[in-house]
Amino acid sequence: MHVSSPQYRNLIVAIDIHSTYEPVLARALSMADSNTKLSLIYVTLPQVYFEPYAMNVGHDFMTEIKQKAQQRLLEIAKANGIAEENAFVVVGNAAEEIHRFVEQNQCDLIVIGTHGRSGLKLLLGSTANSVLHGATCDVLSVRV
Repeated sequence: MHVSSPQYRNLIVAIDIHSTYEPVLARALSMADSNTKLSLIYVTLPQVYFEPYAMNVGHDFMTEIKQKAQQRLLEIAKANGIAEENAFVVVGNAAEEIHRFVEQNQCDLIVIGTHGRSGLKLLLGSTANSVLHGATCDVLSVRV
C-alpha cells in the first residue's frame, strides 16, 4: 500500500541568518511548487544594554539589530525567489514567536534546522525541540 505524503500549501521556514541555513531552505524549496506560499522567519532575542552609570544611552540597539537582520533576510529571500513580503524578522523567544506566526498565518508545515545534539544538550532543549513540542502543525527538522 502506497501512502502519499501531504501536499503542504503554507510553509514557514525558520532560519538562523548567522548560521548554516542553506540545507534547511533547500529542503523547503524542494517541497514547494507554484501553489505553495513559502515564508521565511528569523527570530532574534531582545538585546539589553545596561550600564549602571549610563541612565540614558540614547541609542536603540534593538532597532539597528532588527534592521540589519531584515536586510540580510531580504537578501536571502531574493536570492531564492521568495517574495519580500514573505520574509519576517521578529524579536522574542524563537519557539513562541514561530508558534504565534503559525497560528496567525495558518501554516501547515514548519521547516527548521537542527544540529542533532544528544545527551545533556538534548535534555536542556534546543530551538527545534521547543518548536516541535508546541507546534499545531507538522514540523520537518533538517539536520545541518
